[in-house]
Amino acid sequence: MTAALLGAVLVVAGPFAVPAAQAQQEGKTLRVALVQEIDHLNPFTAGFASSSMIGRMNYEFLTLPSAEDATPTGGVSDKWSTSEDKLTWTFHIRDGMKWSDGKPVTAKDAAYTFKRIMTDKKAQEANGNYVEGFVDVTAPDDSTLIIKTKAPRASMTALDVPIVPEHIWSGVSDMADPKTDTPAVVGVGDGPFLITEYRPNEVVKLKANPDYWRGKPKFDELQFVAYKNSEAAVSALKNGEVDFVNRLTPTQFDALQGQSNIATNKASGRRYLDLLMNPGAQDAARQPIGDGNPALKDVRLRKAIATAINPKELVDKVLGGYGEVAGGLIPSMYSAYHYQPDSAKAYKFDIADANRQLDAAGYQRGADGTRTSPDGKPLNFRLTARSSEDFPQRTSEYLVGWLKQVGINLEKRLVSDAEVDEQTSSGNYDLALSSYNTNPDPDYTLAKQSCGNLPSTPGSGSTASFFCDPQFDQAYQAEAAETDQAKRSEYTRQAQARYYDQAPSFVLAYQNVLEAYRSDKFTNFVKQPVTSGPIMEQTGYWGFYGATPVGSSGGSGGGSTGLWIGIGVVVLVVLVGGGTFLAKRGKSVDDRE
Repeated sequence: MTAALLGAVLVVAGPFAVPAAQAQQEGKTLRVALVQEIDHLNPFTAGFASSSMIGRMNYEFLTLPSAEDATPTGGVSDKWSTSEDKLTWTFHIRDGMKWSDGKPVTAKDAAYTFKRIMTDKKAQEANGNYVEGFVDVTAPDDSTLIIKTKAPRASMTALDVPIVPEHIWSGVSDMADPKTDTPAVVGVGDGPFLITEYRPNEVVKLKANPDYWRGKPKFDELQFVAYKNSEAAVSALKNGEVDFVNRLTPTQFDALQGQSNIATNKASGRRYLDLLMNPGAQDAARQPIGDGNPALKDVRLRKAIATAINPKELVDKVLGGYGEVAGGLIPSMYSAYHYQPDSAKAYKFDIADANRQLDAAGYQRGADGTRTSPDGKPLNFRLTARSSEDFPQRTSEYLVGWLKQVGINLEKRLVSDAEVDEQTSSGNYDLALSSYNTNPDPDYTLAKQSCGNLPSTPGSGSTASFFCDPQFDQAYQAEAAETDQAKRSEYTRQAQARYYDQAPSFVLAYQNVLEAYRSDKFTNFVKQPVTSGPIMEQTGYWGFYGATPVGSSGGSGGGSTGLWIGIGVVVLVVLVGGGTFLAKRGKSVDDRE
């Protein structure tokens, strides 16, 4: 790196960077670089992966995926059962848990959390799908939570909903109130870390929770420090200003391997990268919203675009081989639910074939080579993408070139994370490069594409694909209610096959997770799954909760004991046999980015 470039990087890091000397002195603070913005700390509205990750540190869940293999393990609830007809679930609330202000965690907190989502539209933004089909939620006593559903729900041990303290949140009348993103509200938690300070676009600070039920973490403070891009974050890692970075580019990852005091981690990713193709955004009342180009309502056009794209070249050249060509919405790491189209159904990169498809559909070329829709309007599309990351920046160049060859012009619009989210969730886009963190349980990922998830108000963040298709919904609903593993897997694949065929978005790749950390300062980061998974942005808090300062004796807290419980060494007791099968499943959460 040249001196000039290094200087530029340090300027980008700006006032958020922590001097190396200071970092050395504060050895029990783990500093993590964030290259994605935070949309909210309010757990009811947080949608970005970064925001959800921080929420997982601050609030415990009813159950959560284990570190070992993402099967459910206990959180606020330590045991659960279901009725014979699978319409009533009873969760026992763990004894002795308390909020950081000293008040006890009870079943009434859990009941309040779910009922608030059921009855408050604004509270449904992040986790509304999880209460779909709930009839009632009650807490007959402090230790018992009962949830009744209209139909059997396969994902009842995969409710990725942070349980919040009723005595704090019952005083919040408007979920859109900015105060819900402040420590005054989110600072009362029961997770392994507690939010103490938030300066937007600078830093989020959390302290170790001394009363965390699994045991206090082995370091004192966890900080998430904002950087404009991964280049600035890598520079900070080398300088010792931060201890952990993720979302590395292939070049950065390769360059960091073998460097002294730095360790790297490559893992299969739960994140898919896709190209959204606005199929005609509409709201829950089926009224058009946004300003998407109406030509993209034509599935023949969307299929031709998919045919004109070469995902393998993107994996090889943009991801540097650190990824795989995608199939359906569920990545291959969740093999039980993954869909990969066979050769007859897969889109095959073929510019000539894409041109033939467009000719047959009536999109004729004009004198300048640009095709026009049957109503005579040129196919000029906006391509919205995130400016903060390498993949959308470079992929947008490939897309412009490929689609130019089939007579479609793209205007690149590289904007901030927040702008991408705002424009896509309100339907104000034509094409957009997006990404999404999936989870072990497929339910939530599929629900995001169903008609039931069309937004009640534009920009609510409930969906970006705006897909609404009866055939997809039929398969999704069957999946959601099916408790037989094999049948559920088949329904999940049917839904993904329909999505793939209709192409409201084209899933381009499953990206490997590329991370690095200061091995001279911290060790014992726990992966999920433990053998080969990522450390950061897990569906849990294991990665940072398990971290230990180098040279530490391991601390006196009970972290290791609680950690191993979560990893799965201790087998949970399920009260009624009917729940055993479901307890073997993973969970799901929306981590839209």
